[in-house]
Amino acid sequence: MAKKKISLFECQHCGTQASKWLGKCPDCGGWDSFIELSTSQQEVLKQTKKVASTTVKATPITEVKQDDIVRFSSYNEEFDLVLGGGVVPGSLTLIGGSPGVGKSTLLLKVAGSIAKNGKKVLYVSGEESMGQIKLRANRLDANHQNLYLLPEIKLEEIQDELLRQDYEVVIIDSIQTMYSSNLTSSPGSVTQVREITFELMRKAKESDISMFIIGHITKDGSIAGPRVLEHMVDTVLYFEGEASKEIRMLRSFKNRFGSTSEIGIFEMTNEGLISAKDIASKFFDKSKSQAGSALTVAIEGTRSLILEVQALVCDSNFPNPKRSCTGFDIARLNMLLALLEKKLDLPLNNYDVFINISGGIKIKESSADLAVIAAIISSFRDRPISKESVFIGEVSLTGEIKDVYSMDLRLKEAQAQGIKKAIIAQKPNIKLKLTTYDVNEVYKMLELF
Repeated sequence: MAKKKISLFECQHCGTQASKWLGKCPDCGGWDSFIELSTSQQEVLKQTKKVASTTVKATPITEVKQDDIVRFSSYNEEFDLVLGGGVVPGSLTLIGGSPGVGKSTLLLKVAGSIAKNGKKVLYVSGEESMGQIKLRANRLDANHQNLYLLPEIKLEEIQDELLRQDYEVVIIDSIQTMYSSNLTSSPGSVTQVREITFELMRKAKESDISMFIIGHITKDGSIAGPRVLEHMVDTVLYFEGEASKEIRMLRSFKNRFGSTSEIGIFEMTNEGLISAKDIASKFFDKSKSQAGSALTVAIEGTRSLILEVQALVCDSNFPNPKRSCTGFDIARLNMLLALLEKKLDLPLNNYDVFINISGGIKIKESSADLAVIAAIISSFRDRPISKESVFIGEVSLTGEIKDVYSMDLRLKEAQAQGIKKAIIAQKPNIKLKLTTYDVNEVYKMLELF
């Protein structure tokens, strides 16, 4: 009697599997995204998930020898910072970001720098021809004999090339354009992405090759393909920024070899993306003071950044006033507005309120609450705030202003940038040249205007 075939369906948006066809994916909500996997595709899936068949005995952790990680520099300070101190041999790094943000530009620049310092680098492109890459390399000063270009999308051809040369760094641009002839699905499908990433990971670990994979992102900002893709790699980096602005940010969301709290800040120039040297002056303007502008100091990784919080309060022509934020949490803004109405009797329910954080930074901490309130009051009363003052503090629902972490580090940065006054919750533990004002209640903010 013939063995009954087991059907397996898979969502082509997120990789969710089911034993029957579903019209709507229960995980990602995609419609008509399930397709039936063939027998060969199911075999590939089993091989990807299969654990090594060799029997391994458990070992007491006290007897296990620690691996000594020897890094090498990418010759880009910000890139090394996000990676945890440099590139790790045998690591697999996934870099995602919106189109045009500079993923290919950054990695080609890094590839050229590594190649100039004696390491063989292979740049595999499935989206551009060799002539196009050469044109960009001329602009980035990335031409070197040790940098090899391979315009190929077939996995088997890439594997053959890796056997011809002893490459130490490999860049795949991008994973969604690659395909394996062993599978019948189209490039970019969940099955293809999973199989190719698995093979690249195995090659990286076997040959101690540092691999960087560029991945496309979906409309909601996540990397396209199955979630298992992010679990398989060692490091996941996201490139953030708008194509119309010169500042770009590289954030780490997963790193097996370092911290995920660091960010890399780059500046787009004619020579490509370069490490931002004097980044402090990029996010705030020391020119004439204007109503609706207040400065704060935020912590990004291990660095302090002085940011400008801009607020616009204007009469509303609608029954429900507009509330809009760029770089700040809209829910937190609504909470602060309700607090101002309750504690200070400001009739903000009749006004539209818009908040913007300059420089394209997204503030994810609560230390900017005080600056947001100061900017809103300044715009509402049309009274400018001095550009020599910073506001640092978290505001609670009771109207109390609380201290935030790393206050000494923030104040040192403010002093270094010429700030003369700091409005904070309590006096610092260190002596500084700038004058500090401790304000522990929101209503006391009115005394500063």
